[in-house]
Amino acid sequence: MSDELVLYEKSDNIATITFNDPKGFHSMSPEIFKAFSDALIQFRDDSDALVAIVTGNGKKAFCAGADVKAMIPALRDRSYVLPPLITRGLNIMKPIIAAVNGLALGGGMEIAMACDIRIAADHALFGQPEVNLGIMAGWGGTQRLPRLVGAGKAAEILMTGENIDANEAYRIGLVNKVVLYDELMTAAREMAARICSRGPLGVQATKEAIVRGLNMNLEDGLYMEKALFDNVLTTEDSFEGVAAFTQKRAAQYKQK
Repeated sequence: MSDELVLYEKSDNIATITFNDPKGFHSMSPEIFKAFSDALIQFRDDSDALVAIVTGNGKKAFCAGADVKAMIPALRDRSYVLPPLITRGLNIMKPIIAAVNGLALGGGMEIAMACDIRIAADHALFGQPEVNLGIMAGWGGTQRLPRLVGAGKAAEILMTGENIDANEAYRIGLVNKVVLYDELMTAAREMAARICSRGPLGVQATKEAIVRGLNMNLEDGLYMEKALFDNVLTTEDSFEGVAAFTQKRAAQYKQK
């Protein structure tokens, strides 16, 4: 593969963003952090890319978290400004699938949690080991993990710093599916293709409703959902989708 730290590739409306520093277990240095941010922004602004898959090159690691020697000194420097990521600062209202191909530790697990759907290889490991360094999860772990698995289990993972395997991650609801490593990208692309075949404006409004609704009470969330529903109901794509259904043909969506 290329010597670029993060790769951006696209085919069939699916963008694949790949961490590409296998010798370093794709640990997040300031350089990889910036390259990943740039790739995410490219996906956000690419109207032809409807779904993204985030993964790592090789079998060992998805992302092993922060490069401690490079990242911690940078974070201690208050003049250093982190580029925006999906973990914090970058809102992308298009679906993102994490294809977790190995270690997803610390910031790597937080990146996976910031994706909408997580598919894990059967040998993948997940963990938030920050407390072993005398610090804490700081890229969304304390906020997203309780929302995904409940406060008690999240507290155990975050406070012990111990890893869990892919099957346990599936059992507690952290990942959607566990597959063999050789089937991982096929499973991720199949999921992405199914989403791509749906009305993109409806899919994007659905993600917005989920993301925004998590920060609302039920009544406010229902009002917000109704506003989004009313908006997509008048789009050209909605008329096309209904017509295609009644005519028993494939819909031709235009994102209008």
